Order: sequence, then C-alpha cells, then structure tokens
Amino acid sequence: MKVFVVGNIAMDQTLAVDRMPIEGESIFGSKISSDLGGKGTNQAIVLARCGIPTILIAAIGTDAQSQQMREKLSREPVIARLIERLDISGDATIVLKDVHGGNVNITTVDCARSLQISDVRPLMSDAEAGDLLVLQGNLSVAATSDIIQEARKKKMRIALNPSPLVPEISPFLAGLDVLFLNEHEAEEITGLRKRAAVQYLLDLSIDVVVLTLGASGSLLGSKNGIVDVPAQVAEVADSTGAGDTFQSVAIGSALRRRGWIDSIALSIAAMAAAITVSRFGTSAAFPTKAELEELL
Repeated sequence: MKVFVVGNIAMDQTLAVDRMPIEGESIFGSKISSDLGGKGTNQAIVLARCGIPTILIAAIGTDAQSQQMREKLSREPVIARLIERLDISGDATIVLKDVHGGNVNITTVDCARSLQISDVRPLMSDAEAGDLLVLQGNLSVAATSDIIQEARKKKMRIALNPSPLVPEISPFLAGLDVLFLNEHEAEEITGLRKRAAVQYLLDLSIDVVVLTLGASGSLLGSKNGIVDVPAQVAEVADSTGAGDTFQSVAIGSALRRRGWIDSIALSIAAMAAAITVSRFGTSAAFPTKAELEELL
C-alpha cells in the first residue's frame, strides 16, 4: 500500500517578530531558520518517517534554492518524483512567528500552480486500487479536479487538506475519503462552526472529516457520529508544520494498524504535533523516525 502526495515543495524562511505587523507598518524581526517546507513536502516527509511508503510528486525550479531543496529532501525516506521547471524559480514561504508561537505564512505557488494532469499522470502510473492520494490547496483548482478524477479511475482513496483555501475547491469535496481542515476553513466552506460544520461536510458523503481546533483538540466526524479528541499539552516555540504533522501521523497510524482514521489515530497525531510545536523550523521540527516509531 503506497501513498502518493501531490503538492508543493518550498524553502521556508522563518522570522521571529514581537507581534504581527499592521498595514503600512515596518517592524523589526530576526531570522530563526531556513528549512525545507511546503505543505505537500511536509506531509510526505512525516508520512515517510512513519514508515509508510510515500511518493512525493511536485514541481521544482532549477535555481540555487531549488538545488538546496533537492539536497535536503534526498536525506528523507521519501520517494521524490520532481518535475523541473527551467523558467520558474523554486517556490518559497516566509513564516512570521510571534512571541506566542503563532505564525502567518506567505507562500509563492508559481511552480506548484504549473502542475497539470499531464505532468502527474505518468508519475502515478504505478498507483493501484487501495493506494492513497493526498492533496492540499497549493495546486490549481483545475489540476486538483483532474488528479482526483484520475485517482478515482484507479480506485484510490483520496485525502484532501484544502489549505491554502480557495472557494472554488468546494464542489470537489463530495465523496472524499477524508477531509482535514481547520476552523477557519470549515467556516469559509460551510458557513457553520464546529460540530455543525462537520455534519454539513459528512452530509456531502465524505467518509471521515477531521476538524482541527488548535489547543482545543479536534473533532472526528464519521458514520459513527462526531467525537471530541483532546489536544496534547505542549510548550509552543513555533507552530509551523504542526497541522501537517497531525494529519500525516493520523494517516500513518491508521495505515500501520490496517484500519482507517479513528480517535486513536488522532490522539497519537496530537502527541506528534506537540513535539513539532516545541521546536523551531519546519522539517527540522518534525518528530524523528525514532520518535514516531515510539509513538506509533
């Protein structure tokens, strides 16, 4: 059983600020880290560290920063299937982190949005029925739709994390196997909050809905109802990548137990996310293979 993550790869630059700036304001900051990132890459790295055979499909530039990304990714247990873009610089993310551990991300998507089904289809030729496709919100809506259709032809399961959120993604949510999203995204899509939002999404024939609530934990919605799963208490240094850790460890836990996402998977995921938020950086902050093996 394999997981195909089709998404983005980026270099994260994390800056520490006392508080987030307001419009027109200039503030001081200090550089904390430069690290491999991008939601697709984050999710692929954590899944692979969970011991799940994971293939990352992403577009990348040929500039010096892209070469750095390649080198960092080569140290991870991820099967990388990267598509070179000679005329586009590699994507990058600026992360602003405040003194409370909160963050704001600004991501370029020139490479990510260049991906088309014609790029992806040959790189998924070995996908089989029962394999899992994992998508995020960085690709174009057209590419996301085409990739979902391709996966359904192959009878793959499909997981979506619609972040960064664009409203045009809503028509493609129906019938997903699992949807991971946060409170803001859920309210934007449904106009509802918490349990009401989860029920709305379940009514779209989504098999499992996971709504993350930050320090309040998460809600797990399925055919068995909606249950609360508490968060893990943690000292927050930097919350970058915590959601990606949570999602991938939840999936990894389910797959390793030959089941599907349940409250056990989300409880283990919460412990893994607590490790991530206690450290600075992106991929450098993720739990190690040894730490994940102990949790799983």
